[in-house]
Amino acid sequence: MKAPLLRHARIFAPLCLVAALAAAPDADPLKSGEKAASEWIRTRLETARLESEWLSERPLLESTVDGLRERAGSLEEKRDHLMAKTAKDREDADSMRAKNKAAADDLSRAEARLNALVVKLTELRPMLPPRLSAALELPYRSLANPGLSVGERMQLAITVLNRCSQFNRTVTCGEEVLAIEGEQGAKSLEVIYWGLSHAYALDQATRSAWYGSPGPRGWQWEPRPDAARPVARLIAVYSDKADPDFVAVPASLGRPLAVTPGK
Repeated sequence: MKAPLLRHARIFAPLCLVAALAAAPDADPLKSGEKAASEWIRTRLETARLESEWLSERPLLESTVDGLRERAGSLEEKRDHLMAKTAKDREDADSMRAKNKAAADDLSRAEARLNALVVKLTELRPMLPPRLSAALELPYRSLANPGLSVGERMQLAITVLNRCSQFNRTVTCGEEVLAIEGEQGAKSLEVIYWGLSHAYALDQATRSAWYGSPGPRGWQWEPRPDAARPVARLIAVYSDKADPDFVAVPASLGRPLAVTPGK
């Protein structure tokens, strides 16, 4: 690029001299000639200097360009080598990302099912036998904590389900303080539970009996004065205070209370 510019400079200087002489016909031709000659000399010297610098720096620049090309080629070879070497690692990384996404999706679905299960368990609590509901106070209170992780909430939900299932497979009997609707204050009663389905409560002092079962508004106690004697006999047999015997007690047939995980 610089060589053509230098040739143009050699041509341009005499033209400037001719133009200067033609533009000022009334001026002193000697002074104009001297000025034009000085300008031409300075231009020629600058041109010579630039040519000299270019000739001296050109090998260095060409060497630098060659070095950069060699370095670029070396870097390309290293890049290709690393790409081939890390191909398996990149495949493994892609596979791991896919597995992580699948696991995250599964966790999201599991969390949604867990939330639905917690809602069902919360709705179920009022229909649980009072003794079982009181025993599950801590797990239920913990389930209401929004700061728990999915694993912790799942463990609590499984605890509630296991306790309900265990209670449903056994007959539980003992003294219990109950506040029964229609009665004055809480009373200490002897209560025997037939799993989650129903129960009998007995006031030994007044010989009053109640039949308990889950209802539309939760667990409810229904007065059954006719059942006081058989319920007392049933509790005595259970407590080994009477000989084993068949005891006829009142019961209601209805839809069983199922405790199953929500889908």
